[in-house]
Amino acid sequence: MVKHMRVLVVWGILLLTAVEGNTPEFRKLTNNSFKIGEKLTFAIKYGFITAGVAEMAIPSAKRIAGRDAFHITFRVNSVSTFDPFFKVRDRYETYVDQAGIFPWRFEQHIREGNYSRDFSAFFDHRKGKAKTPQGDYEIPQYVHDIISAFYFARIYDYKSLKKGESFRLENFYKDKVFPLEVVYHGKETIEVEAGKFECIIVEPLVVEGGLFKNEGSIYIWLSDDELKVPIKVKTKVIIGSIDAELIEYEGLAGVPSSKK
Repeated sequence: MVKHMRVLVVWGILLLTAVEGNTPEFRKLTNNSFKIGEKLTFAIKYGFITAGVAEMAIPSAKRIAGRDAFHITFRVNSVSTFDPFFKVRDRYETYVDQAGIFPWRFEQHIREGNYSRDFSAFFDHRKGKAKTPQGDYEIPQYVHDIISAFYFARIYDYKSLKKGESFRLENFYKDKVFPLEVVYHGKETIEVEAGKFECIIVEPLVVEGGLFKNEGSIYIWLSDDELKVPIKVKTKVIIGSIDAELIEYEGLAGVPSSKK
């Protein structure tokens, strides 16, 4: 009996070792830029008109695919006075691996005027597949959705870039993987309702799956400190531009040292 027990224990150890050996070792990145509890609120302006309010938040954590993930939400709502002209109720959700800053699940629900779109994907990074209601698609390691890419951009070290240089990510949307290049445009001090900040300026060259349904470019001002808080977003559209400016924040991972 004892002999049989020893054999079972040995086989159990060998089996456990084999299973662990087949489990991918995901990357571990340093993140001092954001944490659970962060909430950023923006005024959406079209010219001198405040057309809406946007909120980016990390309300909680969730265990997904056996990993600890940030639950990140992004909502854009037009204000009631603007609704008769163009009603917007957009919602994005993503679950981002806390250690590796890559997504496990993404949802997009767009309601803009008469236009609507819903999309979701589960990123199986162990099998290299994006699973959507329309089918399964191959993905490269650490592929992003548009929200997780934005948070990855917040932990990136821009000190390694010169003005005009860029780094490249990959973004999955619908049924394809698209290149996502982020261009560094230098520094600028800007003032918004939330305060005056020294910022770095980046331009994500989004091909598909952007935060706004537009055909223009997007410029983002991030606080020039370890937090890299988004201070302003300018979206150039066919007629003019739409600006999102930070009006209040809470639950930051630290003190924004770039605030003047």
